[in-house]
Amino acid sequence: MGYETKKVIVVDDSSVMRQIIKNNLKQLGFEQSNVVDAEDGEQALKKINEDTIDLVISDWSMPKMTGIDLLIAIRADDALKELPFLMVTSEADKEKIIEAVQAGVNQYIVKPFNTTQLEEKIKEIFPR
Repeated sequence: MGYETKKVIVVDDSSVMRQIIKNNLKQLGFEQSNVVDAEDGEQALKKINEDTIDLVISDWSMPKMTGIDLLIAIRADDALKELPFLMVTSEADKEKIIEAVQAGVNQYIVKPFNTTQLEEKIKEIFPR
C-alpha cells in the first residue's frame, strides 16, 4: 500500500474520535506503531517537535489549542512548515474552510466521514 512507513499524529479532544481515525488509518495500511495521538494542539505540537511526523490529522475545535492554531503554529515554524495537515471538523461553514485554506491546510474533511473519504484526502496529500 505504501503508507506503512508514514508517521501520523491524530489530534482530537474526543478519545472516541481519535480511536475511529486510528482504526480507519489501520484499514488503509498505516502501521499502528506509527500512529500517535494527542488530545489538543498543545500536546500535539510537543509530540511533533519530539518526533518525525509525516501527516497531521487534526480536529478544529479543541480546548487549550485549536486545530487552526496548531496549523498556524506549524506553518510559522521553518522546520515544520511543509508538514501535511488534514483538518477534521464538524464545521462545514464556508468561512471556516476559507480560513483553514488561507492558514495553509492541505486537505479538509467534514465529520461524519468514512474510511473511503479519509483515504481520498490522504491520496491527495500523498499522491502515488
